[in-house]
Amino acid sequence: MLTNVLDFSAEHIIERYKSLADIERGFRVLKNDIDIAPVFHRLPERIHAHALICFLALVLYRVMRMRLKAHGSRHSPKTTLELLRRLQKHRVQLGEQHLTGIGKTSPQQLDLFEALGIDQPT
Repeated sequence: MLTNVLDFSAEHIIERYKSLADIERGFRVLKNDIDIAPVFHRLPERIHAHALICFLALVLYRVMRMRLKAHGSRHSPKTTLELLRRLQKHRVQLGEQHLTGIGKTSPQQLDLFEALGIDQPT
């Protein structure tokens, strides 16, 4: 490994290099698993907002991965999102009466809600 930083120890340089791989993995997750496409902004506040959304998406992805792993689930965050995306919320208006409900949840989806530590939608 070659560097022009002379005041870092070899261990520190290797640690920084390994963290670069983690950052690159995060970008891969954003592009492939979370499907965040490149967006071109001109205004600084829009650039900051986009970066914040990407950062929060990556944090949520990693929290999901940790919770699924701790629960012993075989699902990745990507497959979890695909399975939970199938849920449908229905809303009907009959005159003045408004009715809402969630379509039937599968046992697999219920297990994912439990693994993620979130309440089942009603």
